[in-house]
Amino acid sequence: MRVIGLMSGTSYDAIDAAAAELDLVGDSLVLKPLGMVSETYDGELRESLAAALPPGTTTLGEVCRLDTLIGQAFAAAAVRADRELCAGRAELVASHGQTVYHWVAGKQVHGTLQLGQPAWIAEATGLPVVADFRPRDVAAGGQGAPLVSLVDLLWLRGRPGRPVALNLGGIANLTAPDGTAFDTGPGCALIDAAARGFSGGALAYDVDGALAARGQVHGPLLDRLLEEPYYALSAPKTTGKELFHLGHLRDALTGFGTLPAEDVVATLTMLTARTVADAVRSVGATEVIGSGGGTRNPVLLGMLGDLLPGMAVRTSDELGLLSDAKEAYAFAVLGFLTVHGLPGTEPASTGARHPSVLGSVTPGRDGWRLPPPAGRRPRRLLVG
Repeated sequence: MRVIGLMSGTSYDAIDAAAAELDLVGDSLVLKPLGMVSETYDGELRESLAAALPPGTTTLGEVCRLDTLIGQAFAAAAVRADRELCAGRAELVASHGQTVYHWVAGKQVHGTLQLGQPAWIAEATGLPVVADFRPRDVAAGGQGAPLVSLVDLLWLRGRPGRPVALNLGGIANLTAPDGTAFDTGPGCALIDAAARGFSGGALAYDVDGALAARGQVHGPLLDRLLEEPYYALSAPKTTGKELFHLGHLRDALTGFGTLPAEDVVATLTMLTARTVADAVRSVGATEVIGSGGGTRNPVLLGMLGDLLPGMAVRTSDELGLLSDAKEAYAFAVLGFLTVHGLPGTEPASTGARHPSVLGSVTPGRDGWRLPPPAGRRPRRLLVG
């Protein structure tokens, strides 16, 4: 089955559309990558989205407008992926949508909201769409994240030692071989917020870690940031920009006077590296396989390597999955599992009471016939 996976992460910088040929062969799911295209949000939509996210306020009218415009943007990415990667022969779209709120109180997730109305995708492509993946796991008592954990577990099964999959997006998360998975804290969220704030919006992120490379880590500020109670919570746990936003940084800076922008960004980069390294050590990892936008920051990866001496820190590209496309491929897999009646969660990862078949299906132009149930979930994911 040719499946297009659509993903926009907590950095909301672009919509990634990855196409894959997926087949069940015995106890394995075989994924043949067909490529990825990426569509940036137009400036006005990105600004509207940023303004509506916590700690900002919004209205139901603006939520409706964003749901429509994001759905149309996702639809355009899917159409392009079908045309350029699948020669117009895609059979299914799996859309993560854009997370705008993750309702967390302590360790309990009460709800989660992703925008990007799938009807626009189905109308534009003519294909059935699986969307709204996270709420089913939340309803089953889970965190609703990190949902890519099941894919990571299947993909890394059988690899020597204790490899962990690390996603360095706006929020960083990892998955260990025993199924333990959690958000470690801010991946690039605070770094991006600082880069935008100090540049007056000219920079969306710290390009190539250039700001951090020119700065010095400010020890007292780092210590204050590390006092955030989230880091001490046990897994499973999830977080988001509801916590790690520009206001969080401004509160931490209180009393330090005016620090150089480069020093603040260097300190935030070390914060991400430190909290990730602490999490990696806590699960007894022997190898880190990273993906996400943060892997393009050489200063962040260098700090992480220094904090994990003797441990291999590599990217998913080395194992056949492009780092930038890995999450989009993961949701293609989850969509495939859904339409075959197979669970897409691992309770050990999300804390749910049981595995769940995820998402809701929007029929395509010609309706929808489900494939025959596939029986048992595959034990491994083979990429090639």
